[in-house]
Amino acid sequence: MIVTIDGPAGAGKSTVTRKLAQELGFQCLDTGAMYRAVTWQAVQNKVDFDDETALQLIAQNLILEFDSERVVVSGIDVSEAIRTPEVTRQVSQVADAVSVRSHLVALQRRIASTGDFVCEGRDQGTVAFPDAFCKVFLTASANSRAQRRSEQLLAAGHFVDFDQIVREQKTRDVQDQSREIGRLQKAIDAVEVNTDQMTIDEVVAKLAKLVRDRLNEKQNS
Repeated sequence: MIVTIDGPAGAGKSTVTRKLAQELGFQCLDTGAMYRAVTWQAVQNKVDFDDETALQLIAQNLILEFDSERVVVSGIDVSEAIRTPEVTRQVSQVADAVSVRSHLVALQRRIASTGDFVCEGRDQGTVAFPDAFCKVFLTASANSRAQRRSEQLLAAGHFVDFDQIVREQKTRDVQDQSREIGRLQKAIDAVEVNTDQMTIDEVVAKLAKLVRDRLNEKQNS
């Protein structure tokens, strides 16, 4: 069974996905972390981000492992490294590479075919899993999302310029909504949840109820 959570950057998708999966007894798939892992490896290899062939080779050869808390590349815990500003600035270019995206979407489908998953990203309910059992579009205002991003960076020991984060957030929103592939958009059958006035626990509780209600409807139909 697949539950998808899509939405703009900074809406809390990764944290909500992880906690919702725990609540439901599902596994979680943070697809944004997959693109960030490719980006991190490209930075390490000093790859030209305009060289799609080089990016494709990195994606195809990446030894990637996930668990509930960590992202590991070739035995190295990169959970924090993939969230740095340097990676964030380049990840959109990696995600726009058609060959990289095709490879990672195929990988996402293979992984999710092995059990029950909560999958998060920006095209999970529209491209990767259009027939998902339950779809959610998680959103929040640009300022709220920038505040979350600021707190993440501060916690990781990075300098924060809030106004710059807001500008970058809005620029990325425009880019994500206008991409040729993997465009950020709400699936027709997705339930939209705005998290501005909600805690993470409240969001998780709301989504867990949504999934369980759907399960009850299915069992009673």
